Amino acid sequence: MTTTGEEYAGHPPPEAGPWWWSRTRGAVLDVSLGVASVLECVAEGVRFAGDAGVPVAAGVVLGVLAGSVLVLRRRWPIAVVLVSIAVMPAQMGFLLGIVGLYTLAASELPRRIIASLAGMSFAGTLIVTFVWVREDVARGNLSFGDWVIPFASVTTAIGLTAPPLLLGLYVGARRRLMESLRERADSLERELQLLAERAEERAEWARGEERTRIAREMHDVVAHRVSLMVVHAAALQAVARKDPEKAVKNAALVGDMGRQALTELREMLGVLRSGAAPADRAAGAAVPLAALGAAAAAAADRGRVPGGEGVGEGPCLSELDELVGQSAAAGMVVALSVEGESREYAREVEQTAYRVVQEALTNVHKHAAGAKTYVRLAHRVSEIAMQVENEPPPEVPESAARLPSGGNGLVGMKERVAALGGVFVSGPTDAGGFRVSAVIPAV
Repeated sequence: MTTTGEEYAGHPPPEAGPWWWSRTRGAVLDVSLGVASVLECVAEGVRFAGDAGVPVAAGVVLGVLAGSVLVLRRRWPIAVVLVSIAVMPAQMGFLLGIVGLYTLAASELPRRIIASLAGMSFAGTLIVTFVWVREDVARGNLSFGDWVIPFASVTTAIGLTAPPLLLGLYVGARRRLMESLRERADSLERELQLLAERAEERAEWARGEERTRIAREMHDVVAHRVSLMVVHAAALQAVARKDPEKAVKNAALVGDMGRQALTELREMLGVLRSGAAPADRAAGAAVPLAALGAAAAAAADRGRVPGGEGVGEGPCLSELDELVGQSAAAGMVVALSVEGESREYAREVEQTAYRVVQEALTNVHKHAAGAKTYVRLAHRVSEIAMQVENEPPPEVPESAARLPSGGNGLVGMKERVAALGGVFVSGPTDAGGFRVSAVIPAV
């Protein structure tokens, strides 16, 4: 079964035709050609029967059998060409031979088979024409010279063989080209679909990464300050009656930290309100995660400045004194030691180092309130190391304020350090305290 170039990619396949035909239109065309071939062969068969002296019925039967073979041209083109060569001496089957050669040349058969059958048809036509013309010249039906015999033979053989053969080769090449283009279009469509699926997977992965980053930034923005607020509030409750001046100082600190936390939360909520167009919000579209993550990071940077004025490039190691001072103001006994020559690092390195110390101090406030804490920072040749270690916490009464923990602080620190190719280790000490250590490459 053969296909045509009219079946383009993207279109549904046509309705299948009867038997071996791919379409009903092809079956109608072949049957019509078969009828025309039968009429031609019957007419020529009657004439051949009269010349040969055989019954006319034999010529009619021969014409019907030979002409009807043309209906099989799509399924057995070789058989059609062989039958046309076989009946050529009886001077019949011209339409059979022409259509058969065209179908043979347009088929997917090997070129050597096509060339062999075309050569046989050419030779048969040449010989039969040579005999016909010679007989006509001998009978006196033609008054030309002897040169007309080879000329007429060659011309007739070429005229009946070359045009259908060349046309069939052209149609076959065009059909193969169309099939190749269709296959290429189908392949391109599959590749585009695969790329779209991969893009969707990458987008989903990016959304997941962005959600993680947003959660980490929001944790850094809110957790440390709220933890200090709770500690100061507990201290305020304890000294409210004994030391009014200290109570006022603690209340002022709680107010400042509360205002900073509110400023940061407003920044992130503002992105939630304005990050999507009204039409998108009406349709339920989500705010872009990247915008929220950027807002969280910006809020974390602004939160370092009272009142939230201005946007810095992020926390840096030079502000560790201020960070330690905030914890000391909350009642923590904390000591900061720095080894090596201080220098500037990449922005990401300084931010990560600052966040590790910040989160470690927050954990001390949550889980070891009142424990003496040591913050160590070491500047090395190609790396920076930090360590926050606290001693065992003192006994606290059951009525003391306890800070909730989501269990994400250590995970966030480890993710930050690992993203820069560093090493993060945390765990209890032999003395009963807790230690957080991190080493980050400085290059």
